[in-house]
Amino acid sequence: MNVKVQNFSKRYGNFLAVDNISFEARHGEILGFLGPNGAGKTTTMKAITTYIAPSDGKIFIGDIDVEQAPEEARRHIGYLPENNPLYYDMFITDFLEYMAKLSDVPRDKINQRIEQMIDVCGLGPERYKRIGELSKGYQQRVGLAQALIHDPEILILDEPTTGLDPNQIIEIRQLIKQIGKEKTVILSSHILAEVEATCDRVVIINHGKIVADGTATDLRTLLTEGEVYRIRIANRTYEEVKDLLPNIPELLDFEVIDSSKNIIRVKGTKNSNFGEKLFKFAVENNLILTEMSPVEAKLEDIFRQLTNN
Repeated sequence: MNVKVQNFSKRYGNFLAVDNISFEARHGEILGFLGPNGAGKTTTMKAITTYIAPSDGKIFIGDIDVEQAPEEARRHIGYLPENNPLYYDMFITDFLEYMAKLSDVPRDKINQRIEQMIDVCGLGPERYKRIGELSKGYQQRVGLAQALIHDPEILILDEPTTGLDPNQIIEIRQLIKQIGKEKTVILSSHILAEVEATCDRVVIINHGKIVADGTATDLRTLLTEGEVYRIRIANRTYEEVKDLLPNIPELLDFEVIDSSKNIIRVKGTKNSNFGEKLFKFAVENNLILTEMSPVEAKLEDIFRQLTNN
């Protein structure tokens, strides 16, 4: 089941929080939804999950118009907001039973769904504890379990790894990737490395407008101004070659990274086979390269480039 956002806008009085955005999240895809604070991410996710109504535009869960049939739309959505809504005095199984009943899971299937969620979310070692006794990582697992208890086709996750340590982040990331094979997942996060490692596609929103939509590789290709290589010269010092480097064909600029080790960053014209020309230049000038590796723009660099206005 897909999520389709069509010309969605949201106003709060005179303030336009989201301005006429459109995108689609597809079944079996993990979509990263990124943007700086105040960009409109949470507003959009709340509209998808029917917590707020659009000022303009339409949002569809499959063929369901969320504004016309919000209760029907909710049956297909699992939602984990940034502030994990847990009852800390309840035992895990009691909490999941309570959430299953709220989500209209048939009574004869509740115990089965609880066992499935304990297994899928890795809660077995802690299943007999109260939620308040769990680590932050296990509490996030319980939050995912409550979002999945009614077996929704769509999963909306707003900052699912906030406050977790690096090991817990990796565990939750692996769990989301496993879930994403069978469902449509929209994930919001400020941890860009996490998004790059987890998501199949990225939508970046800034000041209420979408400024990018594509895979991380697509965005690098579109937004990188040239080809960048890191080289290390074994038989010459930087001082000996710095006046020679401007003669490299298609060179845009260069800078020394480590003069003591003769490591240099060189940038050439995009789509010019700059790497081949760089290597040929080194051979013709008797430069021995012990390193020549392409340098890719990070998602963090792309994010800053698109949102730093």
